Amino acid sequence: MGKRVQKPFPALYPVPVTLITCLDSAGEPNVFTASWVGTVSSAPPQLAIGVRPYRYSRAAIEQTGEFVVNIPDEDLLQAVDICGHTSKVRANKFNLSGLTAVPASQLKTPLVAECPVNIECRVVHMISLNSHDLFVGEIVAVQVDEDVLDEAGFIDYGRVHPIAYLGNEYWSLGQKLNTSGFSRREVG
Repeated sequence: MGKRVQKPFPALYPVPVTLITCLDSAGEPNVFTASWVGTVSSAPPQLAIGVRPYRYSRAAIEQTGEFVVNIPDEDLLQAVDICGHTSKVRANKFNLSGLTAVPASQLKTPLVAECPVNIECRVVHMISLNSHDLFVGEIVAVQVDEDVLDEAGFIDYGRVHPIAYLGNEYWSLGQKLNTSGFSRREVG
């Protein structure tokens, strides 16, 4: 079976489903769903989010210079969908989705209490990429629910149930297949 060349499109998959929080110019919190999110540096730890230039929260993130990446679990799927298909211009998405804004440890921008992992970021770069603006944020704090931590204090990924986005579908993640470097241990 051969390969078929297709017109370029964002074919990377799966991508994480996240809830991004920010503060608007009036100091009001907002939350929106984003899947164009990824780690871009480990020292210092940084991640990046892609936001369409016309989105309500894009200007807020540029103005405040901060955002929080909140990682929802499968139990929050309806809230995730509401936050991805409702504009802050029309509704308070925290009220509409039933999510709770709580203070962050290092930022003015709140966290989503119901998300097991919250990553606080300060913007260090913004790059216009035509259809999206890329915000690179340095991670200044990570908050993790204690019930998803193992005995050593690391996230036990078997206790979290993140959501993946594929095309226009939400998916759950399956089971652990192996650990990184397993082939080196097996081959010798």
